[in-house]
Amino acid sequence: MKSLSSEAVRFYEQHGYYAPIRAFSVETAAAFRAKLERFEQEQPALGQILRSKTHLALTWADELVRHPGILDAVECVIGPNILCWGASFFIKNARDPSFVSWHQDSTYWGLEPADIVTAWVALSESVVANGAMRVVPDTHMREQIPHHDTFAANNLLSRGQEVAVAVDEAQAVALELQPGEMSLHHVRLVHGSDPNPSDRRRIGFAIRYLPTHVRQTVGPRDSAMLVRGSDAYGHFQPERRPESDLAPAALAHHSEVTRQVASVLMRGTAKVPAKAM
Repeated sequence: MKSLSSEAVRFYEQHGYYAPIRAFSVETAAAFRAKLERFEQEQPALGQILRSKTHLALTWADELVRHPGILDAVECVIGPNILCWGASFFIKNARDPSFVSWHQDSTYWGLEPADIVTAWVALSESVVANGAMRVVPDTHMREQIPHHDTFAANNLLSRGQEVAVAVDEAQAVALELQPGEMSLHHVRLVHGSDPNPSDRRRIGFAIRYLPTHVRQTVGPRDSAMLVRGSDAYGHFQPERRPESDLAPAALAHHSEVTRQVASVLMRGTAKVPAKAM
């Protein structure tokens, strides 16, 4: 059975997003959160793994990107043959000044066509009070909007990129989620989020899914992981699942792949990315 109704799919197509969607139970969300926070406590020096292609190094993140509760909804909007191109944690701790500027995901990715969706999965409550994501409906209907780079210290984006046009914040909609819920948004939808002034941590896992006909148009040949269906196109080098958490082979593969991603995301700059995609 498909997890989204025809009305939900139509809403996504018309407005560029849909939420909330129950991906899995509150208890399952708590279990994933416990694994994340155990990793943070035991491996603080490896925190960069959480910022790009997390699923290549940690088995529980690999489990997340393949979760049927997520993929069933994604299939409803991009079809049955699904690649996972990226997966990154967006974490705002209590009283955290970190924010995400207004932007389109597609700005530096080099992926065409724009049939790409992000599943933003909440492992904690994500509400206005602790910096929930906000979206500007219908902006996915626009072509690529010019952006400028800020490299702002507290911006969670790789280049601190933000749209170089005025955003009518009165039109923005907050996508409030409970643990185990998720939102879907189109790669060209303008979105962002404010800092977290609350005493509650906000934890989101952003997973970037593509149908297999999408291709990389800049830089070297890209890579992705087939998570559902089949790939008749072969536009992406297949990525490997981790055999165990932080296995040496998995860490080497993660390092190689993220260097390749960095060459695309940071092209035209002299900077090395240290933030999420």
